[in-house]
Amino acid sequence: MKKRLLALTMAMIMVAGTMAACGGNTDQPADNQGAANQGGGEDPGTPDPGVEPDPGVEPAPEVELVTGGDTLTIYCWNDEFKSRVTDHYADYTAVDATHGTIGDTPVEWIITPNEGNGYQNKLDEDLLNGVGIDLFLIEADYALKYVDAEYTLPISALGIEPSEYADQYQYTKDIVTDSNGVLKGLSWQGCPCVMFYNRSIATEVLGSDDPDTVQAAVKDWDTFNETAAQMVDAGYYMTSSVADTYRVYQNNVTTPWVVDGKINIDANLEKWVEDSMAMVEAKETRTHDLWSDDWSAGFMTANNNVFCYFGPAWFINYSMTPRDDDGNPQAGTIGAIGGWGACVGPQSCYWGGTWICAASTCDNMDLVADIMRELTMNPDVMTEIVEADDDFVNNQPAMEAMAKTDYTSDILGGQNPLPLYCEGVLTLDLSNLTAYDQACNEEFQKAMKDYFDGNATYEEALERFYNAVQTKHPELTY
Repeated sequence: MKKRLLALTMAMIMVAGTMAACGGNTDQPADNQGAANQGGGEDPGTPDPGVEPDPGVEPAPEVELVTGGDTLTIYCWNDEFKSRVTDHYADYTAVDATHGTIGDTPVEWIITPNEGNGYQNKLDEDLLNGVGIDLFLIEADYALKYVDAEYTLPISALGIEPSEYADQYQYTKDIVTDSNGVLKGLSWQGCPCVMFYNRSIATEVLGSDDPDTVQAAVKDWDTFNETAAQMVDAGYYMTSSVADTYRVYQNNVTTPWVVDGKINIDANLEKWVEDSMAMVEAKETRTHDLWSDDWSAGFMTANNNVFCYFGPAWFINYSMTPRDDDGNPQAGTIGAIGGWGACVGPQSCYWGGTWICAASTCDNMDLVADIMRELTMNPDVMTEIVEADDDFVNNQPAMEAMAKTDYTSDILGGQNPLPLYCEGVLTLDLSNLTAYDQACNEEFQKAMKDYFDGNATYEEALERFYNAVQTKHPELTY
């Protein structure tokens, strides 16, 4: 009975989030109306004293500041955020892999891997049952599920003022702004994507590994596909898999996944299917699953046969660069010899990102606020994260300043990728985000793989997609 109630509760949350995201106006959905009015990053849920609130935006509810809890309990799916806290939050002292202290307060990390939706299942169950969670992390694909729920506290409830996060990129605030215009989370990351390419292959096939030369060869999808034909003629794959380009196409749709309760396939996704099938048939790419060994083989030795991948800063550092036991790039891999380069690619997009949320059960609100301030607002700490971790952080002035310095990435052969990230992040459009994005993105790619592999016609693959999404969300039609 409890599990049935949990499923019903979270389904209702997702329906509410999607209604807010669609709102009958696909040009400016309701969940972004407040965010669009933020101007310099001000939270519309906490208007200035003496200023009458926007009638379309409800003020954040009053929440008492609760402090002094016995343990600071943090829920996450891997150790990325833990490493950020351990390495860059000065007040934290590690005890072991899942415990630490901040001053006199013990810290406990509850880490549940994402596989099989394990993290969300654990988080949903414990939030519903009122387990004492202080801080939990979310990703963009399912952010609305939690942002539009009572389980997350407004940032204003932690005593954080809008002026403190005014330098953060607007899209990172839009993603975690609820349907009433109230900000519910903060991130230390910005995740605009670029195209990472193998420098040795670029030199052989295109005559140069210079980013401007490569960009000219992939400046739009038609040119990208022409270059893919050159790559296959030279014995290389343009990408490792059709999955590599999916995020780029999907982030540039003009309509959301769900419109008025009906599953909607945007024209740009239809173009991804058409272009991908053409590449598969021309043997310019393959159909490996993302994160599989076959897909990631192109990350390894310098003489691999994959030209490019798409991803944000965390991707080049954590995924495309295998590490040895000391955390250094493995000898002989492309990253170890600085064999990757970066350019914008055919279109800009974003991928992932992690947001810090305070749970409604939080009884260490002062500590959560301090972690947010240090890791997402302190420009010195954020600059340190870039230098130490090759990340791109959520502070526009700091990133634009570093883009003009002599900062370089060894993995990228001494290139400074920050100007590319700074350019791409300002083009991101979150107006088509819905609470159903995770299910639709996963099931669409899975169904189309059957089509690419010759195991289904396009119509059969579409039917499998619709049925799979409806199984997860029976309230939707198509």
